[in-house]
Amino acid sequence: MVAVITFVLLPRKRNLMNYPRVQRISAQLRYISPALFLAVLTQFIALRVLDMSNTRAFDMALFWLTLCIGTLVLVRGTETILLHTRAIQNHLTRKIAIIGTGDVADQLADRIDNDAGHTYQLLGRFNDAPKSSRNSKITGTINDLVALSRRHSIHAVIIALAPGSTQDEHEINHLAWRLRTVLSDIYIAPYLLHGVDTNLPVENLGPHSLFVLQRRPLSELQTIQKSAFDFVFGLIVLAFLWPLLLAVAIAIKLDSKGPVFFRQPRIGFNNRPFTVFKFRSMYTEMSDLGAAKQTSRDDPRVTRIGKWLRKLSIDELPQIFNVLTGSMSLVGPRPHAPHTTAGGILLHDALAEYVIRHHVKPGITGWAQINGSRGELITVDDLKRRVALDLEYIQKWSLRFDIKIMALTVVREVFSRNAF
Repeated sequence: MVAVITFVLLPRKRNLMNYPRVQRISAQLRYISPALFLAVLTQFIALRVLDMSNTRAFDMALFWLTLCIGTLVLVRGTETILLHTRAIQNHLTRKIAIIGTGDVADQLADRIDNDAGHTYQLLGRFNDAPKSSRNSKITGTINDLVALSRRHSIHAVIIALAPGSTQDEHEINHLAWRLRTVLSDIYIAPYLLHGVDTNLPVENLGPHSLFVLQRRPLSELQTIQKSAFDFVFGLIVLAFLWPLLLAVAIAIKLDSKGPVFFRQPRIGFNNRPFTVFKFRSMYTEMSDLGAAKQTSRDDPRVTRIGKWLRKLSIDELPQIFNVLTGSMSLVGPRPHAPHTTAGGILLHDALAEYVIRHHVKPGITGWAQINGSRGELITVDDLKRRVALDLEYIQKWSLRFDIKIMALTVVREVFSRNAF
């Protein structure tokens, strides 16, 4: 206990964007040794205060030190070997994109390329200015970066525009607005901000200090926790509900011609399209894959069985297969079809904050649904209320919150009068 407390309290630099040297034995020794030997000294003094003889106290402290060093060599040696394997290196590599030209952008790019080893990978440098001999290293435009983020994971985007060229506050805000759809931590060089903006959190990339403009809503550990919970709980739900799913499938086939499942394209995590599964609740010839017309109350396209499926929200149950395949979560913002509108306007055009919903996986149920914001989006105000609740969910996320929402879904939504 003394060793642990001493190690925790010993001051250490915590530069979260700094280059970790964990693969280097010398760096590990410099990191651990001070705390280790301070812990031994503290134990020896504590034992002497407890009136133990010098010889006995020294022997006990030395025995602990030997045991601790042996354990650390075994554990950290194994971890170091694993960190040198190509598969693990590729998985742990943090991909970084830089926006801008100039000396600071050059220094950041050179440091990532030359000093980071396998820890970081430079995806490229992006800027809207036309290519020239001075900025021939530019990979593409900001739009190219946004498109790249749809195909690959980007862990960090650093805005390092050339000093004096594009420091207008309006332009910086416009750039931040364009990057709102990018699922990444976004940093900005301090010289580009002024006034209240300088109260933003600070992290370091080597010797460079950077302000944090945007965080991913969930850390990697939280993402793993949520995915594991979805998969395990999804299997449990499927094991209990398969008789109901089979009975519903038979009823649908007997009620009207057509397939049991309705497949529809939706926009999901990181704005990537996927196919959602639902029980078919409409006549096949009247189905609307593009959701150009949203379902309304007493919709003539809905079958007799479909009315009950939608009223009890049973039509959503096949989305458990989307959860098990990883395209959806049990809880999250509800996914919409690409052509869904509110007040006659496409959703991403109607409200700028709408795209932030895609920073987490869509869910079978969500905070907005159990608070009554479900069904047809008639006006932009309907969309604003739903997005506000979705963003509140993202901000407050925890596994306990997910469990609470699932419990409330059964109570409020299965017997909801808002379902149709």
